[in-house]
Amino acid sequence: MVTIKQLEHTKSLTKSATPEQLKCSFICFQGVKTLNYCLGNQSFFDNTSFVEPSGVPEDLSLLDALLLAQWEERMWRGCFRYDVTASEIKVISGGKKFLAQLNEKWIMDPFILNSIDQNEELLFCVTRSEKANSELIPSAAVPTDSILVIINANPIEYGHVFVVPCGSNRLYPDARSFEMIVRIAFEINNYSIRLFYDCSSPGASHVYFQACYFPDHLPVELMPIDTFFSEGQRGIYISTLIDYPIKTILFEYTYNNRIIMMAAISEICSSLREKNISYNLLISDCGKRIFLFLQKSAISGNLLAWECGGYFLFGSKYEFDQVTEEAIHKRLSAVSLNDEGFQVVKQLCCSIASKLAV
Repeated sequence: MVTIKQLEHTKSLTKSATPEQLKCSFICFQGVKTLNYCLGNQSFFDNTSFVEPSGVPEDLSLLDALLLAQWEERMWRGCFRYDVTASEIKVISGGKKFLAQLNEKWIMDPFILNSIDQNEELLFCVTRSEKANSELIPSAAVPTDSILVIINANPIEYGHVFVVPCGSNRLYPDARSFEMIVRIAFEINNYSIRLFYDCSSPGASHVYFQACYFPDHLPVELMPIDTFFSEGQRGIYISTLIDYPIKTILFEYTYNNRIIMMAAISEICSSLREKNISYNLLISDCGKRIFLFLQKSAISGNLLAWECGGYFLFGSKYEFDQVTEEAIHKRLSAVSLNDEGFQVVKQLCCSIASKLAV
């Protein structure tokens, strides 16, 4: 069982679906009844009563317990293609402590929402509530603006799911959807969970995130940082990672200013898409730290978000045994945005954050 754990501190962008197709793809869920987790508004919006997660092991939160129970129930039903808990994992020798998993059965299938088995693969949905406290409704229709939580039949780690915003018809995470995703991370309140987003997902029907539990830090989370934007009164900080092979920006903020930060990151993602810059996101620390990985565009072999974070899967025992830190470093460096492009993105982040933090 995963427990709460405190952390220390392709190709060109996918255009496989139009906004109209994104909206229509959710028609198959109209009238479907499932578990509804309704997010209360008090804990997330009441700045005076808000208390940040402590990271001290306690009882599971309601949403954490729901996710784990539903995922484990599907595991016992045989809904996954393999038992991911049986996979061998090792720390690659070297200073960066990159992680390698031997998984000879993992494949990356395109995520197509219309092909989902609603009875087997849909675990529950998350929606907003006008009530102060969050609550679980045992059976209710899927709201049009909810977040769907769906199993990934090819898991890379424990609890691996797709987290799919229903209400957005954009080709990138809008501010509202992004805020909901971060709220889910906050409500789960488990420092072992990470959420990922890949802007370049070949064959995907629309925007989606992924989430799963990691028992230890991802290598990127342990890297030293250099802060280049600080709005102290607002509690917003933007930094670069020092000596990491792929260009990475880290967003940190106090929860009282999460709405501003979510709007800023969404606008940054939109601008990156317009500039045809490929990127990935990693959400950690219960939503308090968000890593933006910047890759070259229009290249083959773009990396996934967990790979950018230092977690790699290998399909053969030979590759798994032979991998070195130098080889991983080269893979990350090969796809990284160049220095000139990185400076442009840093200026963009400062400009958008300054505008919204006024």
